[in-house]
Amino acid sequence: RTAALGGAYTAVADGDVNALFYNPAIPGPSTSRSPSFSYLNHLAGIDAGTLAYSQTVEGWGTTLSGGLRFVHWGTLQRRNERGERAGTFSAGDVALTLGAARALGARIRYGANAHLLHTQIEDVQATALATDLGVVYHVPAHQLTVGASLRHLGFSIDDFAQKSPTLPLDLQLGVSKRLAHLPVLLSLTAYDLNKAGTGIEGGSTFDHVLGHLTFGGELQLGTVLRLRLGYNHRRSQDLGFGDGVSLGGLGGGFGLALGGITVDYAYNSWSELGGLHQFTLRTDLDEL
Repeated sequence: RTAALGGAYTAVADGDVNALFYNPAIPGPSTSRSPSFSYLNHLAGIDAGTLAYSQTVEGWGTTLSGGLRFVHWGTLQRRNERGERAGTFSAGDVALTLGAARALGARIRYGANAHLLHTQIEDVQATALATDLGVVYHVPAHQLTVGASLRHLGFSIDDFAQKSPTLPLDLQLGVSKRLAHLPVLLSLTAYDLNKAGTGIEGGSTFDHVLGHLTFGGELQLGTVLRLRLGYNHRRSQDLGFGDGVSLGGLGGGFGLALGGITVDYAYNSWSELGGLHQFTLRTDLDEL
C-alpha cells in the first residue's frame, strides 16, 4: 500500500501496521493484532520483504510494535584488480525494529522506534543503531491527520572502513485527508526537510520543491476494493532517460479485503529499467 501511494505515508493512520516504518506514532488500537508480511520482487534478482506486528497493552495504554526488514542482493560477480571474473558472492541487509506509541489526549499520539541494522557483503559485515521519533495529530471532524517523524537518528557500531558513515537522517511532515463527499483519501508527505537547501541536480526551482514531496491517492469502492495511485518526482527525475516521456516515479495498485484478510499489490515504474512488483498480506486476528 505504501509503495502504491508513492511513499506518502507519514500521516496515514487508518489501521495499517506497516505505517510504523514511516511514523512510529501511528500504531494504536486500530493496528493491534494485525500481522503483515510484504514481499518485493526487485530488479536484477534482488529480493526484499518486511514483517510487522503491533499489540496494544490496555493496562499500559501503550501499543508495542515489532518489525523486520530484509534485502538480499542476489548473486554478484566478483572481479580481481585486473577486471577478470573471479567467481561470485552475495550480500544482504536486515533491520530489526521495536517501537512503542501512546495517546496524549484524544487527538495526539506520539511514539518512538529503535532499530538494529546489520549489513553483510560476503564475509565482511557492519552494524548500526538508530531511532525514529514521531507524532500525529487527528482532526476527526474534518477527517484530517497531520504527522511528523524524524527517522534514522543513530550511529554505526562497526563498519567496513575506518571511518564510520553517517546514517541518512530524514525529517518528514505529512498530511492525509479523507474527502467528505467522496470515498477518496489524499496524502502528501514532505521528506528530507533537514536537507531542504538541496534539490535535484540540474533541475529548476519547481523540481527542487517537488523533489521533497510525494503524493498519493486512494479510492475506496465499497468495503472490499481500494484503488491507489502515487507519484515521487525525485525518482521520476532520477530515472528519466533520454528525451522521451518517462513513467519513472509513478506507482499504482489495489487492495482487496475479504473476511479479515487484506491483500495489497503495488507496481512502481523504474522507467526503462523495468518495474517493481510488491505484495502484502495483512490479517486481522480479531476477525478471523
